[in-house]
Amino acid sequence: DKRGINYKAIEEIAGEAFMPMAYGGAIKSLDDAKRVFDCGYEKVVLNSVLHTDLSLIEKVGSIYGAQAVVGSIDFKKNILGKFKVYAASGSKNTGEDTVVWAKKLQEHGVGEIMINSIDRDGTWMGYDLDMVKKVSDSISVPLIVCGGAGSIQDFKDAVVSGASAVAAGSMFVYQKKGMGVLISFPAESIYSS
Repeated sequence: DKRGINYKAIEEIAGEAFMPMAYGGAIKSLDDAKRVFDCGYEKVVLNSVLHTDLSLIEKVGSIYGAQAVVGSIDFKKNILGKFKVYAASGSKNTGEDTVVWAKKLQEHGVGEIMINSIDRDGTWMGYDLDMVKKVSDSISVPLIVCGGAGSIQDFKDAVVSGASAVAAGSMFVYQKKGMGVLISFPAESIYSS
C-alpha cells in the first residue's frame, strides 16, 4: 500500500477498543510492526510484504511471539480456473498456489493464517468452503476465513469445514446486500447454538 500506515488513527482506535486487536495493511518492516504494537495492538497481519520478505515473520515472531503474527492470504480464481494468491490489494497475481503458500507461511512461523476469497468478498454468498477445507487440512496453526459471509449459518459451515475463526465485514455493516448502512452484532443465542 503506497499510502502507508496512519499511526495516529490506529492508536485512537486502539484507545477506544477494549478487546484484543490485530492490524494489517502497509506493514513493510520490523519497525512498522513495532510501531503497530506500540499503538496497542496484539497482532500484526502480514500479506503483500511476505512475497518479498518472508523473514519478517521470524523477525516479528522472535520479539513478540508467533501468536502475534497472522499470515494473510488473498486468493481468487484465475482465468484458467486455478486458485492463486494475489498481493497488492488483490491487483497482483503472485502465481502461488493458495494451499502451498499457506504451508510456506506456517513453515516460516506464523501463529495464524487468514484466507480471504477476493471473488466472494462482499457478495454474501458464503465462504469458499472447499478452500477452507483444503487449507485447514494442510496446516496445523489456527485458520481464520474471510470473504463471503452472509449469515450465521455461513459462520457455522466454515467452522465445520475446518476454520478456527471467521471474519466478516459487509454482513455487520449493511442491512443486506446492496442496502444501506446498519452496524449490527449477532445476538449470542444465535451463534452459541
